[in-house]
Amino acid sequence: MRCIAHSLSIFLALGVATGLTRSASADDLQAKAKPSGSSSVKDHVRRGQRARNAGLWVEAHAAYKAAFEAADPTTSTERERAELAGELGLCEVALHRYRDAAEHLARSLEQREALPDALRRRFEAGQREAAKHIATLVLGVDPPDAEVFIDGERIDQIARTYTRFFEPGKHMVRARAPGREDALHSFLAVAGAEHEITMQLPRSAASSAKEASGAKEAASTTPTPVRDLPAPRAQAPSPWASWPGTLRVVGITLATGTISTGAILMISASKLDQELSARRDQLKSDPSASSSMCWQAPERSPCGELRRLRDARNLSDRAGIALVITGGVIGAATAASFFTDFSFLGRTPAQERLNVSPVVTGHETGLSIEGVW
Repeated sequence: MRCIAHSLSIFLALGVATGLTRSASADDLQAKAKPSGSSSVKDHVRRGQRARNAGLWVEAHAAYKAAFEAADPTTSTERERAELAGELGLCEVALHRYRDAAEHLARSLEQREALPDALRRRFEAGQREAAKHIATLVLGVDPPDAEVFIDGERIDQIARTYTRFFEPGKHMVRARAPGREDALHSFLAVAGAEHEITMQLPRSAASSAKEASGAKEAASTTPTPVRDLPAPRAQAPSPWASWPGTLRVVGITLATGTISTGAILMISASKLDQELSARRDQLKSDPSASSSMCWQAPERSPCGELRRLRDARNLSDRAGIALVITGGVIGAATAASFFTDFSFLGRTPAQERLNVSPVVTGHETGLSIEGVW
């Protein structure tokens, strides 16, 4: 009986061990079959929420950072990763790590349309708070495939425009590209300010010379098409382009000036004549006046004033008439010069500037005269 009991106990022990082994193997297979990424992210998020609600920002930051790094793009959505980046940024604002906070919040708000309104407002408020303590750089680079280094650290992203955040202070930006000269730019970051920098990398001298030689070779191997260019049309010389033209301008100016001055003097003589007539009539209306009273009148008498007005009228009238006549003569001479041939004084024969040809139609016969004179 003792032997039977002993063997029975050994059998039961082996059965229990075998069952335990099978159970453990099944649990391991289930653990391997079940993805652990999503559960670990959720665990980190729950731990971060508890620490955030308790005001333990260091523990909350560590939990949200672990969740953000564990979020796999193949098992999580853009919205979920944006929420994790935003929560991580809020923890960094609470810890006064404003530059990291600005980067994570900006990354989160790139998906602002997919975020719930409450979360979006929280993240935007955190971004405004972080922007008060850091500087924002908007950097444009040409060519866009250039490598960019900020404070010696290479930016993995390749783009035409970059947006980066900096602690206040002096920073250095460098860009380089094949066949281009390096570009350097230093700037002083100011808290709460946005700096805009455009860096254009000029082509290096060796690259420019190589391109120029290649273009020259291509031009030498490509035949240039030959085409007949139309002969330039001979333009008629301007009537003002020689010394007769200068004399014509002077003649027109003198004629206009003299005629205008003569007309003014003649108008003045007319006004003086009217004034002379009025004073003469006034003098004759005096009962004591006689026809011989002005023969030997003193200089300052009314008769003397009449003589001065008469002399001024005559002088103005004569000068005006003379100037009008002179201006008319100059104008006539200037007008005649347009019909005068000066080819014997110049180098251009008159035949080249004047063409006379007969014209005969069914109703009339005449001459066609063309040219410049």
